[in-house]
Amino acid sequence: MALWLKGVTINVTTVDTKRRTEIVQKLRPGGQLPFLLYGNEVYTDTNKIEEFLEEVLSPPRHPKLAAKNPESNTAGLDVFAKFSACIKNSNPTLNANLEKGLLKALKVLDNDLTSPLPEEIDETSAEDEAVSHRKFLDGDELTLADCNLLPKLHIIQVVCKKYRGFSIPEEFQGVQRYLCNAYAREDFVSTCPDAEKMEIAYEIIAKALQ
Repeated sequence: MALWLKGVTINVTTVDTKRRTEIVQKLRPGGQLPFLLYGNEVYTDTNKIEEFLEEVLSPPRHPKLAAKNPESNTAGLDVFAKFSACIKNSNPTLNANLEKGLLKALKVLDNDLTSPLPEEIDETSAEDEAVSHRKFLDGDELTLADCNLLPKLHIIQVVCKKYRGFSIPEEFQGVQRYLCNAYAREDFVSTCPDAEKMEIAYEIIAKALQ
């Protein structure tokens, strides 16, 4: 997604994570994905990969994707962890509390998305700018912060519906607006795995409530 936003032509090659090749194992001990190979350098940390892309694919030829507001990078920080705890749980007596934890994290994200950014506040206006109407985390354009969060929210939408009968509540209008704006972007929908592939990927991970 970041490469697409940078305007880089890419070829996608799928990797069977259960049968990693010798080359992948050599480049990335343990075969953990993703990693970036550039010349003789191997970058294995997601943040380092992003930093590298920002440095090498820089303006004026390529757009800058770093968020302007630091808080954009931490929005929704624990949402995916709460989702993982919920989807991996097989004990029905714990499910309600785990779902509650996920909802709480989503509510925090919703508050972040509906709270105006500093640049949205007009200090000369007598009226308070109470609600943000921006499209994405850091404004109306996608940034690296969105590249991190949006795919995770997409997974939550698909996997929770399939294996828990759970959907992100419509009352979280900030999150719903955020996702709606993302699904309207070709650069997002074209780089996300489709629902069927995600359901297959989580078939083993998602524990049935017994």
